[in-house]
Amino acid sequence: MNFQNGEILYFDKPLTWTSFDLVNKVRWLISRHLGEKIKVGHAGTLDPLATGVMILTTGKATKQIETLQAGVKEYIATLRLGATTPSFDLEHEIDQTFEFEHITREMVEEKLRDFVGEIWQTPPVYSAVKVNGKRAFDYARKGAEVELKPKLLVIDEIEILEFDNPKLVIRVVCSKGTYIRALARDIGVALGSGAHLTALQRTKIGDVRLENCTTWEEFEKLLSAQIT
Repeated sequence: MNFQNGEILYFDKPLTWTSFDLVNKVRWLISRHLGEKIKVGHAGTLDPLATGVMILTTGKATKQIETLQAGVKEYIATLRLGATTPSFDLEHEIDQTFEFEHITREMVEEKLRDFVGEIWQTPPVYSAVKVNGKRAFDYARKGAEVELKPKLLVIDEIEILEFDNPKLVIRVVCSKGTYIRALARDIGVALGSGAHLTALQRTKIGDVRLENCTTWEEFEKLLSAQIT
């Protein structure tokens, strides 16, 4: 592999790692392999509690990041109905509970149809969206009020994979910039309840599927063998 000239790498991001953890570890390993510093970028972040497809670029290939980021994304999301958290995932404890026994599969199917197509979505306050030069989560973690503007997004498909109330598993195909945590929040509201993510896996970016990806351990083993 010619990392300086430019490589596009496909990874399955581990659970609890931030996107920058993966970038930093890959940069360190490649730099050690080359004996010199190397530029490494990523085409779209994933939350620490999400796993799945992350595209990393090296060297001159970092110029392709914008094009790679534009690819349609596919996710498998597991929601718990009847409860919310401040971050809309398991990063924080449940802060509110709601009735959920009234929710049926037919109701879920009907409400999910309303999310297909162009939608306006307000990002979570616990997100990397910039407000006055600072990340929204910096304000949220200090307990400060922050107003985020809704963004126009496109949801191409939503499919129910499993429904065992209060557990709901869906497949989502969507445009760049979609927050699946915010989608979970909005689905909960639409169902007259609440909801948050308990698991999230990105299974596709553009033509890159999860089965095309390598793990950090596989990549480390490959390069370490070449170093020694």
